[in-house]
Amino acid sequence: MTILSLTSIQKSFGDQTVLKGVDFTVNSGEVHALLGANGAGKSTLMKILSGDYEKDGGSITLNQKEQYFKTPADAKEAGIEMVVQEVDTALVPSLSIAENVTMNAFITGPAFFSWRKRNKRAEELLQRVGLKLDPSLPLSQCSLAEKQLVLIAKALSREISFIILDEPTAALSTKEADHLFSVLRDLQKQGVGIIYISHRLPEVMELSTKITVLKDGFVTLHKDTSSCSSEEIVRAMLGNELVELLNDEEERVLGNPLLDVNNFRVPTTNETLSFSIREGEIVGVAGLVGAGKTETARALFGADPSNDPVSIKGKKIRITSPQKAISAGIGFVPEERRKEGILVDFNVVENLTLPVLKQFTKFGFIQKKRERTEAEKWIKQLGIKTQKSTLLLNYLSGGNQQKTAIGKWLLNDGDIYIFDEPTKGIDVGAKQDVFRYIKELARNKKGILYFTSEIQELLAFCDRILVMYDGKIAGELSKEEATTEKIMHYATGGHYGTVRS
Repeated sequence: MTILSLTSIQKSFGDQTVLKGVDFTVNSGEVHALLGANGAGKSTLMKILSGDYEKDGGSITLNQKEQYFKTPADAKEAGIEMVVQEVDTALVPSLSIAENVTMNAFITGPAFFSWRKRNKRAEELLQRVGLKLDPSLPLSQCSLAEKQLVLIAKALSREISFIILDEPTAALSTKEADHLFSVLRDLQKQGVGIIYISHRLPEVMELSTKITVLKDGFVTLHKDTSSCSSEEIVRAMLGNELVELLNDEEERVLGNPLLDVNNFRVPTTNETLSFSIREGEIVGVAGLVGAGKTETARALFGADPSNDPVSIKGKKIRITSPQKAISAGIGFVPEERRKEGILVDFNVVENLTLPVLKQFTKFGFIQKKRERTEAEKWIKQLGIKTQKSTLLLNYLSGGNQQKTAIGKWLLNDGDIYIFDEPTKGIDVGAKQDVFRYIKELARNKKGILYFTSEIQELLAFCDRILVMYDGKIAGELSKEEATTEKIMHYATGGHYGTVRS
C-alpha cells in the first residue's frame, strides 16, 4: 500500500496565512474527501501537492520518503495527477481527443511516433473511463462531462498512484455524475488513491471512505465517512459562532415592490426563476458551488442576456446588456473582481468614476479636477486605504480593491445592487466595511440581492433567503425561519437532514 502524507503544511501569501499547519494523509485505494467553505485552504493545499505552489513549511512524504515538488512535473513524476474544475484550462480544444489524451507521451516521448499506435493507445484509455468516442474527433466537439473524462484518461496515460479531483460534478447532470462515480470506483479498485474536493454532501457521503474538513487554514474534522454525519461535517465547515459584526438588530420598514422577476430564464443554466425584492430589502441567495448563483447574477445584469423581461418599479424592461442594466438603475459587484469588477491598470479615481463618467464630461473632455475631487470624497467615505488617489488599483490590497468595486456603484446611485460573493478573499476589517455599505444602502430604500455561499452572513443580516440548487430556487426562508440546517437542506437537494418548522 502506498501512503501519501502531508504534515504541518504552512502557506502564506504576503501577510495572509492560508494554511496553518495542516496534516492530511491518503492511502492507495481509498477515496478521501477534502471539504471546507470558500477560503478554507483546500485549493491551496492541493496546489502545493500538485506542484503549482511551493509550501512555506511542513513536509510531503510518499511511503515515508520526503518529496520536494517545485513544479507540476515533479508531482507527476511522483505519480500525482490533478483534474482541475476548469477542464478547458488543462486541455487543447483545437487538437483531437487522441492528441489530448496522449499528450504526456508526446511531450516526453521520442521525436518519432506512430499515429496508428497513438490512436490505439487513446482508444484503450478512453475505454478505461467508459468513453465511447472516436479519438480522431476534435476535442471542441465534446461536452463538458466528456472533456472531464478525457482529462482523467490523460492522467491515466502514465502510471499514477494518486489523483486529485476539484469539484468534478459542479457542472454535470445527475446521469453524467453517476458515470463519473462508476469510473472513480473502478480506479479505487485498481489501487489509485483519490482526493475528492466537493461541496455536495450527498455524493461525498456516497463515494468517500474518509473525510477531512478544513476551516480557516486548520483541520477541524478527520474521520472515516462511515462514522460521520452530515450535521457534524457542516458544523466543522462553518463553526457554531456568528460573528458579532454581522448582527443586524435593526428593524427595517420595507417599501414598495422594486424588482419583480417572473419566469425569467437564465441562459447559461436554462432554468427559470421567479422572485421579488422590495425597497430597503436585503434578499440573500444561498447555494453551493455549481448551484447557479453567479450565472443568475450575470443574467440579471445583462452580462449573459436573457430574452425575458423583468419589472423594475412596475415597468417591464429587457436587460439585454450591462449598459441597459446600468440605465435601469442596477449595479453589479461580480465574484471575480480583478477579472470583471475593476480595472487593475487604472487608478482609484478612474475606477470609481467609470460608471458615471458622463457627469464629469463636457464637450467630449473629462473634467479631471471635478472627477478627482468627487472621487476623493468617496475614497474617504468608503475608507479606501491608498497612498494617493492616482495610485493604480493593482497596488491596493484585496479588501481595498473590493471597496473600490463596490464604491463605483455607490457613485452611480442606482436602485438595485447585485453582490456576488462580496466578501471572498478579504479580511475581517474589509468585511466590516462591506456589511456597513450594504446596510446603509438598505436604509436608503435600495434593493439588495446578496449571492453568497457564506451561510453565517445570510443568517445575520438578510431579510429573506432564497436557496439555489442545480440552477433552480429550491426553497425560500424568512429571517425568522432560516437556520443553517434548513439552508443546507435545500442547498444539497434535500439530502441534509429534515426541515423542521
